[in-house]
Amino acid sequence: MSTIGFRVLPSPPRAAARLLEAFAALPTSNISDNMLRHYGAGARLRPYHRGGKLVGTAFTVKTRAGDNLLTHKAIDMAAPGDVILVDAGGALDHAIIGEIMTSHARKRGVAGMIIDGAIRDLDAIAASDFPVYACGVTHRGPYKDGPGEINVRVSIAGMVVNPGDIIVADADGVVAISQAEAEQVIALTVAQKNKEEATLAAIAAGTVDRSWVDKMLREKGCSLP
Repeated sequence: MSTIGFRVLPSPPRAAARLLEAFAALPTSNISDNMLRHYGAGARLRPYHRGGKLVGTAFTVKTRAGDNLLTHKAIDMAAPGDVILVDAGGALDHAIIGEIMTSHARKRGVAGMIIDGAIRDLDAIAASDFPVYACGVTHRGPYKDGPGEINVRVSIAGMVVNPGDIIVADADGVVAISQAEAEQVIALTVAQKNKEEATLAAIAAGTVDRSWVDKMLREKGCSLP
């Protein structure tokens, strides 16, 4: 019998490569818009690496605040292309990962790490293109006592993530998409991206139609001169 709160569960099926490739071309802002802005992490979570997009399958960790024992296990278990997401309760008193753990994760082919908590060794992480997102930085290291769980539902800066979800992260933030809804989200997001590119082209050409602003104001009852 598994011990609820201190257990390692099997990984779900990874997302298909074609879905990950499609999301790699789409900005998180457009993805979020087409999920009615309900499925993204809060602004407290931000990128700390040098730059670059993160796309992969969610490999989740839930841990006691300030403890990284299960995060070490996750790095050893995760498959190439997985994104390790750690729900550390958003606590910033102790770092969950640093240069050594991110180096090991990168060597094993992990796509990136997202920590609802703190990191350390900022200079090394900031100089690297290995994607790392977190809520803050502290020099104080972690404990390694547990408890914790792997491959369970987690909350990352207010965003619910299930193991196996598709994770997309860029300079604007992080979103999670269930594999079952991925095709629909891709189709909607591609359509919006194409529409926005047409708007940008119209702005550049000086032909953009802004009549919708006054129309909306009048519909809302605003008096215009």
